[in-house]
Amino acid sequence: MVVLLVLLAVIVCTMLAIVCVSMRGTICNPGPRKSMSTLLYIRLALFLPEIVWASLGAVWVAESTQCDKIVVSAIIATVVVSWVIIGFTVVIIMVVFDPLGGKVARYSSAAPTLAFNPEDSQFVGGLKTAATSVWEKRMKLLCCCVERDDQTHMAFSSTAELFSTYFSDTDLVPSDLVAGLTLLHQQQDSLRRNQAPTEVVSHCPGPSQKDDLDAELENCRHYMPIAAAAYGWPLYIYRNPFTGLCRIGGDCCRSRTTEYDVVGGDQLHCHFGSVLRMTGLQHRDFIHISFHDKVYELPFLVVLDHKKESVVVAVRGTMSLQDILTDLSAESENLDLGCEVQDCLAHKGISQAAKYLYRRLVSDGILSQAFSVAPEYRLVIIGHSLGAGAAALLAFMLRGAYPHVRCYAFSPPRGLLSKSLYESSKDFTVSLVVGKDVVPRLSVTNMEDLKKKILRLIAHCNKPKLALSCDPRYPDAFGPKAQKTRLPARIYDTTYKILLRGCWYGLFGGNPDDLPTELDGGDHRDLTLPLLGEQSLLAHKSPGYRPSDSPVGSPTKYPPLYPPGRIIHLEEEGPSGRCSCYTAQYTAKWAHESEFSEILIGGKMLTDHMPDVLIRALDRVSNRDACISCPTPGGSA
Repeated sequence: MVVLLVLLAVIVCTMLAIVCVSMRGTICNPGPRKSMSTLLYIRLALFLPEIVWASLGAVWVAESTQCDKIVVSAIIATVVVSWVIIGFTVVIIMVVFDPLGGKVARYSSAAPTLAFNPEDSQFVGGLKTAATSVWEKRMKLLCCCVERDDQTHMAFSSTAELFSTYFSDTDLVPSDLVAGLTLLHQQQDSLRRNQAPTEVVSHCPGPSQKDDLDAELENCRHYMPIAAAAYGWPLYIYRNPFTGLCRIGGDCCRSRTTEYDVVGGDQLHCHFGSVLRMTGLQHRDFIHISFHDKVYELPFLVVLDHKKESVVVAVRGTMSLQDILTDLSAESENLDLGCEVQDCLAHKGISQAAKYLYRRLVSDGILSQAFSVAPEYRLVIIGHSLGAGAAALLAFMLRGAYPHVRCYAFSPPRGLLSKSLYESSKDFTVSLVVGKDVVPRLSVTNMEDLKKKILRLIAHCNKPKLALSCDPRYPDAFGPKAQKTRLPARIYDTTYKILLRGCWYGLFGGNPDDLPTELDGGDHRDLTLPLLGEQSLLAHKSPGYRPSDSPVGSPTKYPPLYPPGRIIHLEEEGPSGRCSCYTAQYTAKWAHESEFSEILIGGKMLTDHMPDVLIRALDRVSNRDACISCPTPGGSA
């Protein structure tokens, strides 16, 4: 016990030293924190004697006959919890620790000056290969339970390439990114609060446009529950937390009945009962239900919708590690659509998923079976999130055989289609976006823009992530000149801590104009600080990113991609409350894709993506006479 107390005292002192050192400097001035790495290594070294001594103590207590059994059990439980904490710590270190020591960021930012030296270029190429290998190992560790096959290995490679490319020119730790997102949230709210009228032209819709919007909203309201049903029992339990399990519990325990045999498919388990309840359809309406889930292979269901006289194919969105790997296979690949559209590029992972669906529906005869039952019906393909992207590409692939196919994409990813395919998809695809949903704004191009904004903000931040500092506009605020100059009293006030204040602002709001940054109107000299490498991100383009003014023929894996079809945007009326998801009213309008060219940080960027939020929003569209949002002159209609 004495040794353990001494050991814990040393650990506490080490942690206090880490806290004190972390409060020095600023995000982009790590010099005052140069002793942090030594303290972290000391703390890591202390893990070993701590665990060994705690384990020995537990063994001694367990073998002792003088201790109460409750005390013994509590001590052993404490040791087990300690081991769990150690395990999580090891995993986090393996995921976050950079064995290359930030060399990739430094040499990547200096790559243009090394291009004429073959040896240096070869060295930089080796570093990038090593960085990709590190990311691939991280992904395999995080997805250790995913079945390994050729598709999985391809997804690991694509994901590793994406992350190594995205972070190759920065030397930021996770807490830097969290602090940057916190600052960006405030800045975006401040800009929206003080912005001048936008350049978007608004006008009252004509009768045909209004009728078209009303008709498509009604279709979205009708098809969204079927798209949500593709998630199966997990979403049903989520939407009905108190009664859902009781309602479908019998379906899980009962043996398969003859009614189930009417439906083709695999791995139904508890899903079928929840699908029936969410859609309100009958057993005989379902042609095929599949919950087979692998990398690039998505669950889907095929159902006869007698009300709309349509054969509906609903594709499930992201709900597993396999789906996440499909999402993160973000490079572009060509689609062979057999049409006159030029530049047929699409998201690789979603394209592979759409090809799988096409093989199942066409080669396995599922669609032929559906239309043999209802030959006069039309084909409608729907999906949510990842499923929306796959549905949009699947609609392209099936247009040759089914010219009147329609697609309804609920919250589709932005980085899906090339510009030409985006324009072509407007003829048969309608997308629905709610509020600040992040997924319809998510693309490699937008993520690159987000990274630049984060770097700019943290480079101009006047205080540390977890500490206090004075306003840099008044460097003598606490110096000998302070009393002589009689500076404003507000500069003597201690500033809030970025992360704690960010949490408070995210939960309870506040004044967005009170930013802890000093933006100097475009001067990016501060971005050349050591934390960001030798050169600023704005001085040299990140590899893999091509701005709009770059040569069209420049090789890149990640060209700008766009969302599918015409877009209906449901905007929350009035100020966006943080706890108003159950009472909010929404206004519907046709929107242009350019309105989703920026990732918005906020409390609802994730919740607005949930299927149940989309269903509630469609039920609460209060103003059908909303203005039509048109692009500025020169933009595509």
